Amino acid sequence: MSADYAVHGDVAVITLNNPPVNGLGLASRQAFMQGLDQAIADPAVHAIVVTGAGKAFSGGADIKEFGSPKALQEPNLLNLIVALENCPKPTVAAIHSVAMGGGLELALGCHYRVAAPGTDVALPEVKLGLIPGAGGTQRLPRLIGVEAALNMIVSGEAIKSEMLAMLPGQQLFNEMATSKDSLLEEAMAFAKGVVGTSPLPKVRDLPCKHPNADAFFKFSTNMVNGMTKGKYPAPLKCIEAVQNATKMKFDQGMLAEREIFINLMWTPECRALRHLFVAQRAASKIDDVPADSPKREIKSVAVIGAGTMGGGISMNFLNAGIPVKILEMKQEALDKGIAIIEKNYQSQVNKGKLKEDKFKQRMALLSTTLNYEDLADADLVIEAVFEEIGVKEQVFKKLDEVMKPGAILASNTSTLDVNAIAHFTQRPQDVVGLHFFSPANVMKLLEVVRGSATGKDIMATVMDVAKKIKKTAVVSGVCDGFIGNRMIEQYSRQAGFLIEEGCTPQQVDKAVETFGFAMGPFRMGDLAGNDIGWAIRKRRYQEKPNMKYSKTADLLCEQGRFGQKAGKGWYDYQAGKRDAIPSKEVEDMIAKHRTSLGITARKISDEEIVQRLVFSLVNEAAFILEEGIAARASDIDMVYITGYGFPIYRGGPMNYADQFGLFNVIQAMKRFAQNPHDDAQFWQPAPLLARLVAEGKTFN
Repeated sequence: MSADYAVHGDVAVITLNNPPVNGLGLASRQAFMQGLDQAIADPAVHAIVVTGAGKAFSGGADIKEFGSPKALQEPNLLNLIVALENCPKPTVAAIHSVAMGGGLELALGCHYRVAAPGTDVALPEVKLGLIPGAGGTQRLPRLIGVEAALNMIVSGEAIKSEMLAMLPGQQLFNEMATSKDSLLEEAMAFAKGVVGTSPLPKVRDLPCKHPNADAFFKFSTNMVNGMTKGKYPAPLKCIEAVQNATKMKFDQGMLAEREIFINLMWTPECRALRHLFVAQRAASKIDDVPADSPKREIKSVAVIGAGTMGGGISMNFLNAGIPVKILEMKQEALDKGIAIIEKNYQSQVNKGKLKEDKFKQRMALLSTTLNYEDLADADLVIEAVFEEIGVKEQVFKKLDEVMKPGAILASNTSTLDVNAIAHFTQRPQDVVGLHFFSPANVMKLLEVVRGSATGKDIMATVMDVAKKIKKTAVVSGVCDGFIGNRMIEQYSRQAGFLIEEGCTPQQVDKAVETFGFAMGPFRMGDLAGNDIGWAIRKRRYQEKPNMKYSKTADLLCEQGRFGQKAGKGWYDYQAGKRDAIPSKEVEDMIAKHRTSLGITARKISDEEIVQRLVFSLVNEAAFILEEGIAARASDIDMVYITGYGFPIYRGGPMNYADQFGLFNVIQAMKRFAQNPHDDAQFWQPAPLLARLVAEGKTFN
């Protein structure tokens, strides 16, 4: 059973009980309907209260049922709502903690609603590429007004119940409870007070009007078009559905809502967003580390290095209320680092994103030192020093000397061998990679690199810490570059070959950005610093002398064109501005280099540019999966969505490859392998990719 039934005097209470958020899967729906039928049939029951056990009223539909027979099997959610609405006895929703999606729609089907303060209320379906599909677009505007409802539905964001209760003329809540603890008691008292009411109120019978409907919906459409740029169909369909509520009779509006919902469900964008919803939750799970694994307590953090990365990493913990101590070798470097942290926070204050008192609280949690011994009592220490193995060795040997037993020693390395780093200490079981992405206080991705000796309790702890600092953590095994940077190396190699064969940096960037990337490879290089990639390539030339590289990027760096920080890279930059201006000097350099290689420039289509770049990611990722560096293909999608600007509406490189068709991917790779200026060996499909095609399977 996924719903409990109890009778208190003359009030029946139906409690959804399907942890963690009381999702409305088939079993829950069946149990709920059984309870409702029982209450209706019992002459001693005069009213019915609907609520949820634990930490939610209901988080809505079970996404795992989307597109499956279970989603259609009766009783479906619409059946429950109609049954509540037509119930001959008063139905009261006792809403607390979380009422989202189908959970909120279920409450809208009740005759009355009582809410606890602090409840998160939302219709978040747009975030899955959908619109509410069980009457949310038709009922919510009737209760809180067209404009407020449309804002909620198009944004998908949660609003606190007490804020909704303050809306002028709102009829969403008939009463606000004193607290969550007293909610059920107050809801039952309310239910007793409405016994005998006739006719019982139905949300569907309320009017739905807007004084300037045509102008409002046209303005809303223009706003949404400007924000989504045609990449996401669902927000516009939300507007259409709410507009229908103002123009159609209720039953017509419901039919139109359902038709829109079903049509959206099969769009590539919806499939991608649903994939990412599941992928994000899967990424937090480690097969051999159960959810109830013991964890170490993290009450304080130390950070080695007050540079850009060290400062950004520190801010994550300060934001979460965890004290941080930063170590540097020189006072000047410390002062500079702290000043940048203060400047970042002050900028948030100036923009109204952070209150002054919060700013002061966070800075009060920050302390500094020039001595390793002062870090001894920290529960977690993260080094963010220069990316060179000798430097890491010095740091970790010192940390091994001074840190207390049980402290977690973490490296922010982006490419280096975490196993080697761990064995610079006498406690390799306590060492883990925590690869933050720059800017560390903004980027969501955290690659958690699991060394061969890393303890399971360490993994459980750092995954829990990642949640506290609001990061999307993805576990990677140890290899050069881990998941993200190992793949991006192949992407960058292809970008270099495209330049040599006839493209300009701006053509490659524009093609990829039109595909949906936040930034093309050359703009990305200028932002990150071209000298960083140069240092990695120099190491590669020694380690992999037979691997083919374009030398164009090396020539660029030899001219000191390191990117935005130098005022020039693949593009030119004006002081104080980030606008990428095409560079005649770079174009001449590329043309000269091309001539020296005996290459005649050819016209390259945007389609070829995108496919070579994206499929290079996919093929390398297939090797990563086969080697066990990543646990699942969806983890790789999360890395690229949250860390590398891959378009969300395409669901990540592996999901995109699945949608494109893995057979078609291999056919494209065969064409690229025939290109004399490309790396034919790389375009041989990874064994896993070839096997999936042969078996008619997909990555996800």
